[in-house]
Amino acid sequence: MALFPAAAPLASSSFLLLLLCSFPCFGDAQPRLREEESLLLAIKRDWKSPPALDSWDASASPHCNWKGITCVDDSVVSVSLSNVDIKTEVPSGFCRLTNLTTLDLSYNYIPGTFPVSLLNCSNLQSLNLSQNYFVGLIPSDIDRLSNLRYLNLSGNNFTGDIPLSVTRLSNLEQLHLNQNLFNGTFPVEIGDLSNLQVLQLRDCPFLPARIPSEFGRLKKLKHFSMIHGNLIGEIPDTFSNLTDLVTLELSDNLLSGKIPQGLFQLQNLEILYLQFNRLSGNLPRSIAALNLREVDISTNQLTGSIPEEIGKLDQLQFLFLYNNSLSGEIPPSLARLPLLNEVSLFNNSFTGVLPSDFGAHSPLQFFDVSTNRISGTLPETLCKNGVLRVLVVFSNYMNGTLPASLGRCQSLEHLQIYENQFSGQIPPGLWSSKNLVNMMIRENFFTGNLPSRLGPALARLEIRNNKFIGELPSQISASANLNVIIASNNDFSGEIPASLTALPQLESLYLDGNQLSGELPSQIFSWASLTLLNLHNNRLSGRIPPSISSLRDLNSVDLSDNQLSGQIPQELARLRLTHLNLSSNLLSGPIPADFQNPAYDESFLNNSGLCAQQTLLNVPRCFSGSRGSSKKSRGVLAAVIAVLAALTFVVAVGFVLFVWMDRRRRKRRQDLTTWKMVSFQRVDFEESSIHRGLTENNLIGQGATGKVYRIAIGRHGTEYVAVKKIRKAGHVRDEKLEKEFQAEVEIMGRIRHANIVKLLCCVSGEDSKLLVYEYMGRGSLDRWLHGKRDGGGAALEWPTRYGIAVGAAQGLCYMHHACSPPIIHRDVKSSNILLDSEFKARIADFGLARMLATPGRPDTVSTVAGSFGYIAPEYAHTTRVSEKCDVYSFGVVLLELVTGRGPHDGGEHTSLAEWAWQHIQDDNLIDDALDKEVEEAAHTEAMRTVFKLGVLCTSTLPSARPSMKDVLQILLQCGSRTASGRKKTSSVKDVVPLLYSSPV
Repeated sequence: MALFPAAAPLASSSFLLLLLCSFPCFGDAQPRLREEESLLLAIKRDWKSPPALDSWDASASPHCNWKGITCVDDSVVSVSLSNVDIKTEVPSGFCRLTNLTTLDLSYNYIPGTFPVSLLNCSNLQSLNLSQNYFVGLIPSDIDRLSNLRYLNLSGNNFTGDIPLSVTRLSNLEQLHLNQNLFNGTFPVEIGDLSNLQVLQLRDCPFLPARIPSEFGRLKKLKHFSMIHGNLIGEIPDTFSNLTDLVTLELSDNLLSGKIPQGLFQLQNLEILYLQFNRLSGNLPRSIAALNLREVDISTNQLTGSIPEEIGKLDQLQFLFLYNNSLSGEIPPSLARLPLLNEVSLFNNSFTGVLPSDFGAHSPLQFFDVSTNRISGTLPETLCKNGVLRVLVVFSNYMNGTLPASLGRCQSLEHLQIYENQFSGQIPPGLWSSKNLVNMMIRENFFTGNLPSRLGPALARLEIRNNKFIGELPSQISASANLNVIIASNNDFSGEIPASLTALPQLESLYLDGNQLSGELPSQIFSWASLTLLNLHNNRLSGRIPPSISSLRDLNSVDLSDNQLSGQIPQELARLRLTHLNLSSNLLSGPIPADFQNPAYDESFLNNSGLCAQQTLLNVPRCFSGSRGSSKKSRGVLAAVIAVLAALTFVVAVGFVLFVWMDRRRRKRRQDLTTWKMVSFQRVDFEESSIHRGLTENNLIGQGATGKVYRIAIGRHGTEYVAVKKIRKAGHVRDEKLEKEFQAEVEIMGRIRHANIVKLLCCVSGEDSKLLVYEYMGRGSLDRWLHGKRDGGGAALEWPTRYGIAVGAAQGLCYMHHACSPPIIHRDVKSSNILLDSEFKARIADFGLARMLATPGRPDTVSTVAGSFGYIAPEYAHTTRVSEKCDVYSFGVVLLELVTGRGPHDGGEHTSLAEWAWQHIQDDNLIDDALDKEVEEAAHTEAMRTVFKLGVLCTSTLPSARPSMKDVLQILLQCGSRTASGRKKTSSVKDVVPLLYSSPV
């Protein structure tokens, strides 16, 4: 029985009323859900149903579970569709999602102007349209999005001014406008955005402007970046008021004056980037910014010394002060910083000795004090913590012996101590250090013998102008990565070991100025990658082996001042040599007809037995007569005997070969079951057909990591693919090859561009891995410029060369500016630019490519990769890699296209890039540098422009190089101009101003 019976009817009525009120609520929710679902499906249709939106299917799941959709209380509040391959304009339906607060469409290919329909999204708090293809102006009424707290429009092609209306977004906390084409101004009223915490305006070609002092009112600002923003004048003193500032990046501008003392008083400041400006004066003496982790004020005009007070920065990890006019001694307090990781002080005027305990108190990995006036010895403690990777002290006055501890420093990768006064013997363990890549110790007074073994990772060995003695080590072939050997002007003796020819990646060999004797190795043909051979001034004897003609990449040969005898092999003329010197030998007989021209007038001096049919400098004419006929007859007889011997040999081994091939075919059929294929494109072949095609008959190329085959596919065998077989070659190289394979698969499997070669699939087996690409019928650009052309055709005409340059630039521009994260190729060269049947260019070989963690900011890599002649100076010098490294390499390719020269073709010990810059310094005519094989006078003006662009791209300073976006723009404008009516440029003194004034 109820205690309160009178209350029961009231309770029942309340319950019924509540129940009735609940029905309309449910009734409203269902239409709203269906409406949002319909809106999203309409957006999908407008975007032409990209595969990434396959989950947007009403029959599959509720729309709140669809890809990129986030709901609160069953209503869409966020649409995040970053990097889903959208290629059409933004539909107008987004703002009908009435509760939408976040919209992220970044890293797609969306074209057109700013989608003005989005201005109706009144609740929007976060808008990210970065890394797309938007053009035009930012709307002047963008302040209609009054609730915006986050706005990111970076990585597009917006132009004009940043509108004043942006400064009326009073709730804005983050403003990202990086990497656009703003060619106007930015409003000083940005300083009124009192809630702003992040301001990113880097890499925009604004009109020259000062940093507004009003920016000092941004009291909540934590991160400010305006790298490469055309800033002039001084850094405002008002920046001392930005007490919350954590990161300040003002690199690559034209800032001048002194660094405000207040910057070094900001307690929260961690990163300070002011490099590549014109800042002057002394470093501030008083330091209170105790949280500083990274300081880069390199490449300015700073004077004075490093303050002793720098020892207070206990959090400092990276210190870059290179390319200034700093002087005095390096303070001992710098060596005692506990977290110091990288120190770059090169190109200054520091004196005195290095602190004796450098490296003892910190995990020092990178130490560069080159090109100063430092004396004394190297500290014994540099590698005390076992992590030192890079040691660079060249061009100083240092002396004494190398510390014994360097011989135990297994982490060391780059040693550059040349042009000093070091003496004594090299610590034994240093020669064989397992990770050492570059050993550059030339121009010192080192003595002793080379060890029997060198390190397995060694790629560059420079020991010229020392006092080394003895024979070259016979086990040098164990250093299979050796790319360059420069051992000139020592006292080496004995014969050139045959094992030296077993170095598969050797490109440059300098052994001139020694006492080497004996004959040239008969296996010289094994130097498949050799481009330069200098054996001048030794005691070599015997004949020049005809097998030298197999070195297709060879372009410079110096065998002068030896005791070589016999005839010059006719096969030598097959090479495309830009430099040949056989003077001062004992050679005899007629000079090959291809060398009998004025270009080789000084190539055969002081060989009393040589003669020529044509008049050459100091070479007598040959006599004709029966003697020649007799020799010819003996030659024919010898050829017949050789043919008969070869036939006999073939018959003798034929049966054995048949049995061996039959066993191999059976094994191959068994191995097919262990292969696995992963496709990245739609293919109509199986792995078995690829595996069967891996025969010597299909071999078209061979590199350091394996072989390349052309394999027929399809029903009629009329279509082809290129297969790159990455082989295993021992445990030391397995890890490296695996990394290169994974890098190529990861990058090539995710990018799509008309000027990047397509990776169709990869096939993995137990003993090797295969990368299957589309086949490029014309081979590499390198073959057409410097090697044997298919069919022996004529030189490439300028329109074809220009088209190749534009195509390659488009591929690199896509990698740098449209990929997320940006991709750096790291091995751009003419042999990695492939040509299809219509000479359209494709970028290839991504085994060394790297994805940048932060766009525009250099990454530090463990080893210098790439090909000598194409490597940017700062990359080889500091192992810091950025997009500008690819720009430098591409500049070398441009110079190859317009001059016809190879990357090493700049005279002895200089590259093509250095030669081009010297051409400028000497005030020579541009026309004198152009390839004489290009005869179209109507294109001379365009070739001049591309020459200038190549020079600009190969600037020593990365900041002086244009971006790939700018390079492509200049090339396209170059193609649109006509040759008529343009003033002829007589000199190249104005190369840099001309290109910087180009409307890029």
